Amino acid sequence: MGKTLTIQPVTRIEGHAKITIQLDDAGNVSDAQMNVLELRGFEPFCIGKPVEEMPRITTRICGVCPWSHHNASAKATDAVFGVEPPPAGRKLRELCNSIAYMEEHILHFYFLAGADFVLGPGADYSVRNVIGILGENPDLGRKVVRCRHLAALMLEKIAGKAIHPAAAVPGGFSRPLLEEERQELRKTADELLEFSKFSISFAKENLFPKYLDVVNSLGVINTGFLGTVTDDGAMDLYDGKLRMMKVDGSYEDFAYEQYTDYIREHVEPWSYLKFPYMKKAGEFSMDLDNPNGIYRTNTLARMNVCDKIPTPLAQSELEEFREKFGRPAQQPLLYHWARLIELLYNAENTIRLLEDPEITSTDIRKKVEPRAARGIGCVEAPRGTLIHDYETDENGLLTNVNLIVGTTHNNAPMNMSVKRAAKDLIKDGNYNEEILNMIEMTIRAHDPCLSCATHNLDGKIGVKINIVDAEGNNLDTLSNI
Repeated sequence: MGKTLTIQPVTRIEGHAKITIQLDDAGNVSDAQMNVLELRGFEPFCIGKPVEEMPRITTRICGVCPWSHHNASAKATDAVFGVEPPPAGRKLRELCNSIAYMEEHILHFYFLAGADFVLGPGADYSVRNVIGILGENPDLGRKVVRCRHLAALMLEKIAGKAIHPAAAVPGGFSRPLLEEERQELRKTADELLEFSKFSISFAKENLFPKYLDVVNSLGVINTGFLGTVTDDGAMDLYDGKLRMMKVDGSYEDFAYEQYTDYIREHVEPWSYLKFPYMKKAGEFSMDLDNPNGIYRTNTLARMNVCDKIPTPLAQSELEEFREKFGRPAQQPLLYHWARLIELLYNAENTIRLLEDPEITSTDIRKKVEPRAARGIGCVEAPRGTLIHDYETDENGLLTNVNLIVGTTHNNAPMNMSVKRAAKDLIKDGNYNEEILNMIEMTIRAHDPCLSCATHNLDGKIGVKINIVDAEGNNLDTLSNI
């Protein structure tokens, strides 16, 4: 008889999910899904709020990536009020964005995903975590904890606090950066640059070569990609135009204010996450043999869509990456390699901004006035392209809110990678804990932030309850889905 395997919870990710794998009578995989088990509901309860409150409200969506929501929301409110921040205000936002990227990429690579490479995917689950890494390599562990803490202290120095910031305001930034603060931050940035250089060298020499076969085979699917670039095709994480790349590498650029012309959202009854897809593709399909309209965001997507990276060390790493894996690279585990290239880029970009004389200007904010308008803000969050879309009435009160976050873009690809990995690894009913962890690794590679992604309430909460006996046999199912 067929059998259902449940991996619950999916470990070492931000948020809550489970994996459901259906085996047929022969013990082979007939279907597999990533089910998201939480709901936040941010869009509906923002209606009626003053739009200027949104940069503070939306940081509460997630304590891991508050700066991404903070900046995207601030840009959307700028657009609602019809203002462009002064150069120093914009640069302070971008500076915080790059520092937050370093903190979050360190968190994911070392604290969440790193154990699969440092200790191996088959290591006992009780030690396959950051505590196990500390035991295996104490010096590395101390260095990781210190550098992540340094990035958080830099954000506190600039904005008052690292988590749930309120520094980016409509029209600019709330306070200027003092010269003595800039000098202190510049010294810290040098240490983070050295750590970033160490991280990618350490991974390329000691981690990725051991698992290159796994990298090239686990959960591989073929999709398009979405990311932000400048007019000359350079990667930009704070501002630019969106580039939608098809599976064959061809692409189309468009202003992020036009996102509804290029992205449509599909809904399935078994997940709280929506499934964005390429609108011009027509029908939505996650079929492994014939997918349609599926694209990915996040680090690997940004490596694929950009023509270059505008800092020298990261550009050199991009060239090596493309020489090894081509463009577009499709292997999900390459998200980790791309993440380390971005860690290096953000360290370089932080130094670039701190050496800009304009960064300490006191002209950081423009005055704003309420009006009826629509404003769209977009940044590249560590987890992918993040879009905030607001509409207000003449008093500046919100009448509509729509958010599309990086993890939501990656919902369909994660489901496809889970299914691909499960089909490849589970044969004739044979599986073990290592195999199940490797299936989880396909989700972990995308660094999902499920608290960010499950933001739409749609008027009801879907509930499905399985009633089982002491032996685990399903007796009944109650559902409103």
